[in-house]
Amino acid sequence: MVAGAAVAAAVLVSLNATGAPAAPVASVAPVAAAGQDAAVQGGNADTLRALAKRAGLKIGTAVDMSALNNDATYKDRVAAEFNSVTAENVMKWSEIEPTRGVLNFGPADQLVAFAKANGQSVRGHTLLWHSQLPGWLTEGVASGDIDSAELRQLLKQHVFDVAGHFRGKIYQWDVANEVIDDNGQLRDTIWLQKLGPGYIADVFRWAHQADPKAKLYINDYNVEGLNAKADAYYELVKQLKADRVPIHGFGMQGHLGVQFGFDGRALQNVQRFEALGLETSFTEVDVRMLMPADNPKLHAQANGYSILLRACLLAKKCTSFTVWGFTDKYSWVPGFFTGQGAANLLDENFGQKPAYQAVKETLALAG
Repeated sequence: MVAGAAVAAAVLVSLNATGAPAAPVASVAPVAAAGQDAAVQGGNADTLRALAKRAGLKIGTAVDMSALNNDATYKDRVAAEFNSVTAENVMKWSEIEPTRGVLNFGPADQLVAFAKANGQSVRGHTLLWHSQLPGWLTEGVASGDIDSAELRQLLKQHVFDVAGHFRGKIYQWDVANEVIDDNGQLRDTIWLQKLGPGYIADVFRWAHQADPKAKLYINDYNVEGLNAKADAYYELVKQLKADRVPIHGFGMQGHLGVQFGFDGRALQNVQRFEALGLETSFTEVDVRMLMPADNPKLHAQANGYSILLRACLLAKKCTSFTVWGFTDKYSWVPGFFTGQGAANLLDENFGQKPAYQAVKETLALAG
């Protein structure tokens, strides 16, 4: 268990548990001196970051690069509250290579530099996905100008370009993202259609060659508890391991909704993947609700965050817990789920919500 001794674990168990395309950005000034812990440096040992460090856990957030450059409060909170960061958009293929053969690592490099200056680790997101692909790629496949052989070579080159560029700077990569659909079948994408199911093993092998020290993850939503989709991933991972594919981690995104309730079996799910020899992480946690927000919904939301965090802290190999944005001011949720929102730990004015306090208290118990 990355957090805590037996007493802390017992206390945790006893608790009541029932992205848009990014534009080019200017350089980001560091908040803290290189290698220093921003939370401790600022004299505040009561931040999420400081508490997570004591618990032996990386706590992270997805970072909106435009907000990081243009909102001083946002930038300060990213540095002070988190010891891990994930690029919300700027490491995706559509952002890295909007024009074929022209690579733009600028915004992603700025995030990596910001993290280094503030003593933070970086999660890479994502090397392969069926969404946010460059238009030249999807249009070329649709027209037949890019055939299966060329598509495979383009994917291989992309993995080597991106993982190679950040070699040694990323502690975890979401290598394959959302490759199983909600019915527990391999998702019907251009990758499956043109390359067959072997593409999944291929991208892991290529990523490992490009960056041998990074932990390589398969990542998806609606796999936090015990269900058919999580079962399908369990079988897929077992097969990949049997085929000696270099897969190291299972990422559970954690996009939850108050209106749907929460599966209290997250710890069981985490433990069975760890029994396969994987480490685990919660990679994109937010808990949305039907608007308007009210106190019952906000406290239910806090419980949703806590269920996942407790599962991580009580597991043996859960290494990181990342929220998908931390303030409702920049949340992706209202733009994708009509009538829903208020999904993050802080409100639109950076005020602390019950969810923030619940995460903080859970980390404090584990430290």
